[in-house]
Amino acid sequence: MYFVLFKIRFLNSRTKMQSLYKSEIGKAEILNLYDQKLKGLNINYHYKSIKTSFGKTNLIITGDDTKPPIIVVHGSNGCAPIALETYSGLELHFQVFAVDVLAQPNKSSETRLSMKNEDYGKWLHEVIDDLKIKNVTLAGFSFGGLIILKTLEFKDVNIKEVFLSAPAYIVNGNPLKALFKVFIPMKRYIKTEKIKYVERFLNELFTEKDTFATQFLSKVFLHFKMDFSPVPVIKSNAAKSIKTPITLIAAKNDLMFPGEKMIKRANNIFPSLKKTIVLEQSKHVQNKNDNKQIVNLIHGVSK
Repeated sequence: MYFVLFKIRFLNSRTKMQSLYKSEIGKAEILNLYDQKLKGLNINYHYKSIKTSFGKTNLIITGDDTKPPIIVVHGSNGCAPIALETYSGLELHFQVFAVDVLAQPNKSSETRLSMKNEDYGKWLHEVIDDLKIKNVTLAGFSFGGLIILKTLEFKDVNIKEVFLSAPAYIVNGNPLKALFKVFIPMKRYIKTEKIKYVERFLNELFTEKDTFATQFLSKVFLHFKMDFSPVPVIKSNAAKSIKTPITLIAAKNDLMFPGEKMIKRANNIFPSLKKTIVLEQSKHVQNKNDNKQIVNLIHGVSK
């Protein structure tokens, strides 16, 4: 679920670096919240660890293995349990693979991948190949949308269709608004550790209050090394090469990736665009009712 225009990165490199956590204590606090969130979902699950050429990738698997496969991809500053909560209910209709994205505050490798090349696409295809799943559906939120589009850019093979919610990589919002409403409150929190600045940050991005987001991000901002690089947008020729059906869910009041602007560009560049929806009352992070609508949409379309 955690998003943010500013993808955390230090080098556009696939090399393993020193830890992205500022301390072992901070890392333990973040991973403890990870475990709390997963436990609170009250689902049957198991972990799977995959060795990729980019590093160890952790997955949480739930649902019936006789049902169609779906991979759900969280956003920036996030983890697999957050994606499982966002897409809660899919486990009734799919075998769900929730992936911990590399170099995020979770249980996968801390290897940085580049947003400027094919790294993310290669990585997710390695995960799919290792899982030995066919005709997989992909669903992702925010930065997870960028990862999915990068995966389609690399190659369409073995992917049935994709569902993108408020995705990065299609359009960007006004950078000055992001500076004053997102970046500055974040930096003030890091400097002062006053929780009011995290709440101010979240109020600009979340449609409804999320207590866990406050807890998790307050730890991530303090203990996880951050860089603030702008997210690129997909080139028109790359978008036109994608043949996999795309369902795009945009948020009208999205500060980071404005919904109406996104739909307009998507209609112009994606020949495989199957369906678009604008959530009229939503900010960047959807509320529970919108998430339920998205889950029902994925289930209904993928039958």
